Amino acid sequence: MPVQPSPDPAPPPTTPGMPGSTTPAAEAPNDTALRTELGAAIRRLRKERGLTLVQLAKLAGLSHPFLSQLERGLTRPSMPSLHRIARALDTTQQALFVQAVTPATSAEPGNAIRVTRAADEDGASVANNGGVARMLGTAPLQLHPVEYRGMHADFQDYYEHPGDEFLYVVDGEIEVELRTPTGHRIEHLGPGDSLTYPGGTPHRWRAFGDRERVRILAVQNAPGADGRRAADRAAQELPHGE
Repeated sequence: MPVQPSPDPAPPPTTPGMPGSTTPAAEAPNDTALRTELGAAIRRLRKERGLTLVQLAKLAGLSHPFLSQLERGLTRPSMPSLHRIARALDTTQQALFVQAVTPATSAEPGNAIRVTRAADEDGASVANNGGVARMLGTAPLQLHPVEYRGMHADFQDYYEHPGDEFLYVVDGEIEVELRTPTGHRIEHLGPGDSLTYPGGTPHRWRAFGDRERVRILAVQNAPGADGRRAADRAAQELPHGE
């Protein structure tokens, strides 16, 4: 059974009745366009999968009204909620979000070069457990880099996705717990340290020390359906009872 992320943290202001959404009081100028493109990407993929809103809501474990608002660009999900939606649609949250940052009209091979400035961070960011995740990639490329700033001091639920992942710690210290076919493994990482693990590996992170100081770069590939099947096979090899 797929490992699902924990419920979204409460601190960011949310739209009433819409768990997992983030609606800042003062939105970035391009926030409306971002929400519109993200909603369109989710709706497009849902229809390609032949799913209704009600069916997707059930598969993702989210409310039908929330998904309806999301597809209409009226709210923006946090990374945990986007992870649930992505798994239900047989993709990753990074793949969905990068389509919103670089929509289909600009996703041609000739437009694969994209510069992300530090000052652009608000529009391409979403709430994450204990911090913020910022998308740095572009849709035509088969890798999805994400910058994470801030992190919970306690482990949350595991994440699992088909793409292989590379982590690099820019600042602060973190602990990464992985579930592998041979059992649990915990790695302590500091500035300059990195870690790689294959798709289908359940994993979770937590800050060690000052959680506000944590800044990491995560790069995930986009293996497609074949990678998803390989990830599912890897998950089945985990020890029973995990």
